[in-house]
Amino acid sequence: MALSMLKDPQEYVEGVLSQDRLLLARTITLIESTLPAHQELAKNIVNQLLPYTGKGVRLGITGVPGAGKSTYIESFGTMLTEMDHRIAVLAIDPSSTRSGGSILGDKTRMEKLAVNSRAFIRPSPSSGTLGGVGRKTRETMLVCEAAGYDVVMIETVGVGQSETTVASMVDFFLVLMIAGAGDELQGIKKGVLEVADAIVINKADGDNLIRAEMAQKEYQAALHMLMPASPNWNPPVLTCSSTEHKGIDKIWETILDHKNKLTEAGEMAEKRKGQALDWMSFLLDEGLRQWFYTNPHVVKILPQLQQDTADGLISPAAAADSLLAHLNNKK
Repeated sequence: MALSMLKDPQEYVEGVLSQDRLLLARTITLIESTLPAHQELAKNIVNQLLPYTGKGVRLGITGVPGAGKSTYIESFGTMLTEMDHRIAVLAIDPSSTRSGGSILGDKTRMEKLAVNSRAFIRPSPSSGTLGGVGRKTRETMLVCEAAGYDVVMIETVGVGQSETTVASMVDFFLVLMIAGAGDELQGIKKGVLEVADAIVINKADGDNLIRAEMAQKEYQAALHMLMPASPNWNPPVLTCSSTEHKGIDKIWETILDHKNKLTEAGEMAEKRKGQALDWMSFLLDEGLRQWFYTNPHVVKILPQLQQDTADGLISPAAAADSLLAHLNNKK
């Protein structure tokens, strides 16, 4: 049953709904594929699975280098599986510039979670998408929900604009930090603080405990200077030790508290509606861009316009206007 041989979308749909891990993995492979035939099949599958989505908790997790994201996710995920939750981890990896493949092995970094029957880990190349977030991450998240995973975690590469990109597709965005690495506030962008639903100081154990508590106060002071993103939620600053499994349960309680408050206020439903519309706009922009650069008329005249613009013979604005006018005339 090779991927190229399986054409019936119903087989994928039934496989995902019956929690067949092999067909779930193959469905995600279809979603990530750039082949037109695979893309059409994937759209059909996702549309059929849509009624079975939306019931899970969607978490985004980012952090500064050395914050121990993988260790945290393994500790946090293991705790959730022991509470009878089924979790999916979508670990967005930097892409290899030559092969386009994933160069980090999350399954080797989360050994216990990788063999946990109630967990599903999917390393995925970022493929150069803005912020290092896989272009198809949203659809993959929906498929995992349809497969019965009630907690979906998206781990970002923690570079560029990945933080705000992931924050725009999840219910709760957690920023993982560490203390004792110099001026803590220098290691995090203001934009990340503005979208964080909670900041967690990891590695709060041993000789680092006092530094972690000091960092906690610094971040609390920083957050008080910002306007909360939600009128129903003030982001807390928590501490934990992933290796000693301390404070992990408090983080889950905070996530559930956030979900309950936003749900009761009607904000969670509106948030997800807004996220769906934002994603549609993103895909529309991306589709138009692809259509534009593959248009035969553009392919024909673009190189010369680029050369003229680079040589200063025509202004960038005039070149762009010329391209758009040419397309309008070809209608």
